[in-house]
Amino acid sequence: MQEIWVHALTVFMGFFAIMNPIANVPIFLSLTSGDDKKTTATVASRALLLSFLIVSVFSVAGKIIFDLFGITLPAFQITGGLLVFLIGFHMLQGDHSSVQHPSDKDKKKSLEAALSVTVSPLAMPILAGPGTIATAMNFSTGENFMDMAVTIVVFGVLCLITYVLFVSGEKFVTYIGASALGVITRMMGLILAVIGSQMVITGVHGAFNLAG
Repeated sequence: MQEIWVHALTVFMGFFAIMNPIANVPIFLSLTSGDDKKTTATVASRALLLSFLIVSVFSVAGKIIFDLFGITLPAFQITGGLLVFLIGFHMLQGDHSSVQHPSDKDKKKSLEAALSVTVSPLAMPILAGPGTIATAMNFSTGENFMDMAVTIVVFGVLCLITYVLFVSGEKFVTYIGASALGVITRMMGLILAVIGSQMVITGVHGAFNLAG
């Protein structure tokens, strides 16, 4: 029993370091700026549910999926990094990328438009990115089923914690005001661009190691 708790704590710390829900709160606020409270909660819940499903699937059958489609982790990291960089670049310029926000035409369907950020970039690659998936696969490759079960349960707990942080972020927006949020949006854009670049660098490095 003690080994299970030690493994659970290790998994939690690993996921927390990779996913970093606290640092993702300003990014989430930037992606959902202008949305009402109900829409924001819907975006958060759906993004985290999708992230949980993605991590669960890769925990159970990650290696099989990669082998089936001939995908390598470096290729996944490079593609995800380019997407994150693109979104961060647009945020840094004070613009909204088509990936991040809907067009004026789509805003007539406010809920559907707001939910466009649920899958990308929120669920993937920000929440369930290459690092999170790789971490899940590593923690799930133990000698028994319990390692896999603990990995999935612990990530589910982390998703619940992240949801609470996301939905309570509205108070933060109200407190700092729209102007300050604009500044934060640009700062988060820079951070996202750097994260994307780092993901690409890690992917390229891994690709060279595979080639070597």
